[in-house]
Amino acid sequence: MSNQKVELATTVNLTTSYAGQWASKYVRASLLTGNTLANGGLTVLPNIDYKYVIQKGAFDSNFIKNATCDFTDTGTVTLTEQVITLEEYQINAEFCKSEFSMTWQAAEMGYSPLNYDLPASFSDFVIAAFAEKIADKYEQVIWGGVNGNAGEFDGFCPLLLADGGVDVAATPVTAANVIAELQKVTAAIPAAIYNKEDLHIYVGSAIYRFYVQALGVVGAGSGIENKGTLWFNGTPLTADGVKIFYSPGMPANSMVASTVDNLFFGCGLESDFNEIRLIDMAEIDGSQNVRFIQRWKAGINYGIREDIILYQ
Repeated sequence: MSNQKVELATTVNLTTSYAGQWASKYVRASLLTGNTLANGGLTVLPNIDYKYVIQKGAFDSNFIKNATCDFTDTGTVTLTEQVITLEEYQINAEFCKSEFSMTWQAAEMGYSPLNYDLPASFSDFVIAAFAEKIADKYEQVIWGGVNGNAGEFDGFCPLLLADGGVDVAATPVTAANVIAELQKVTAAIPAAIYNKEDLHIYVGSAIYRFYVQALGVVGAGSGIENKGTLWFNGTPLTADGVKIFYSPGMPANSMVASTVDNLFFGCGLESDFNEIRLIDMAEIDGSQNVRFIQRWKAGINYGIREDIILYQ
């Protein structure tokens, strides 16, 4: 059995064992899923053309007063706004159909070079991989993106840092101190939002894992139900009554505490993230190339900075 590597116009390496008409599927490497968006960690605002204004109202402490017979202005309402500005992104890829005529997908292409079709199994693979790649990328960009980097907008952590700085100074989190560090975050959460149903502490992979480990060894025995880390079966985690939200894109050694209704993800059409166009160039320029094109718009922002805790 020999290995044959085919290099395409877009940098894609195919390692294959061709033995005639062999039906199979591509297996792609496991990618992160967009956990924050997929599991309702943000308030999604679709159908935005370019900008979306988040209106904020703040009431002073003297807003409620004793009643009188006259109309008396009882306080001050300060109206401010936050703006979500969308930016446009794209993925372009091109593949030559002829490159597949010597591989095991040849049977999917037809028998005439004039009428070659890109193998359906490969088309399905590319479309699915694009969608997962976007989910992977934007799980990370949402939290730690930098607008100066290609394909990124400023994420929540850079935005929060620029607008108010760090709320809780971080130390290197380990399984030994993760409970104490989470308690620093919960202690800093404003009382006005502490019992809200959609309040979460968003953590990345390392801190989430450390917390599971810590809960497996606390106390005089061997943790919850005396099972060590075997107690954990994916059940929701909390810290001091606050839900822990697993966000694999969170920057290392960082946490954010906020309600879902204070974190916003704006986009154009939600379907743009799942729509990929295939253009067969044979009818346009006579080539054997097929182009994959995807475009979308996205951006994020928060509402009230004072109701968000940044641990960094």
